[in-house]
Amino acid sequence: MFGLFQNKPNVVIGLDISSTSVKLLELSRSNGRYRVEAYAVEPLPPNAVVEKNISDVEGVGEAVKRVISRSKCSAKGAAVAVAGSAVITKTIEMDSVLTDEEMENQITVEADQYIPYPLDEVALDFEVQGLSERNPEQVEVLLAACRKENVEMRESALQLGGLKPLIVDIEAHAMKRAFEQLKPQLGSNPEDLVVAIIDIGATMTTLSVLADERSIYTREQLFGGKQLTEEIQRRYSLSFEEAGLAKKQGGLPEDYEEEVLQPFKEAVLQQVTRSLQFFFSSSQYDDVDYIVLAGGTASIEGLAEMIEAKLGTPTIIANPFVDMSLSNRVDADALANDAPAMMIACGLAMRSFD
Repeated sequence: MFGLFQNKPNVVIGLDISSTSVKLLELSRSNGRYRVEAYAVEPLPPNAVVEKNISDVEGVGEAVKRVISRSKCSAKGAAVAVAGSAVITKTIEMDSVLTDEEMENQITVEADQYIPYPLDEVALDFEVQGLSERNPEQVEVLLAACRKENVEMRESALQLGGLKPLIVDIEAHAMKRAFEQLKPQLGSNPEDLVVAIIDIGATMTTLSVLADERSIYTREQLFGGKQLTEEIQRRYSLSFEEAGLAKKQGGLPEDYEEEVLQPFKEAVLQQVTRSLQFFFSSSQYDDVDYIVLAGGTASIEGLAEMIEAKLGTPTIIANPFVDMSLSNRVDADALANDAPAMMIACGLAMRSFD
């Protein structure tokens, strides 16, 4: 079976391979409190990852080597994630008296009912979610299937970088795990809330909705911060690298805020609104209690406030490290700046403590 849900007793590095960078995080835990032991972000070569699929394994492997060196991380086992769009998930019900081995055998026999790919091309795993609400003699079982190619490309990149791939997870599950660290920021009874996590990456925006502490909806759209970088590049005749630096560090002409940044913020608002409308139209819900902005774009000044004002929904910027202590080799300011983009890496690193 596929290693999607298996527990690992050893410390694993969380390694998030996105479309523009590799993000590394190592955590430890003492007396119930997490500590950031190592962290780093390393850019990827252009088009090494396209729409969450690795197209240049060697380029990603070299970036993994560099991010390990930059972080001074000593652990060698790693957890990575595949995108939700690469994974088919389905919840089925099975007899609660079955052992894991019996469930595995039954699922293997019946898998072709649920998976629209040839089974020899698929990595398959399952996890028991709990007792069925409809029938106490049954349990709900989450099936996850992914094309082996997606898994093997990530495993190869890690091995080229000198790491041992121990866990392959699903991005939405890693995001949900990291969300545990945000709960204190959501007031009392956060487990009763419906929360929309909107992860705005460089090229892809992912909406994950949590209700009753379960992931109930995931949707990806082609939209991201790269569009702002490209507009800066075009308007001010900069290279793509220069535009990316200027976006982060400032120093752009006076018309930038009004002519470039504000239209982009309005485009983000439109994407958020559209994503939520898709969710409402396909579910029993017509509102969410909180919006959590994640990804590099979440940090744009005034964006969270603008979304909250326009939609009337409390909106926060994701920072899973607020209640964590830091090793003295971790740059606190750099981590705070990168925090919204580190949610998946954080959720993966937390797999050490399942």
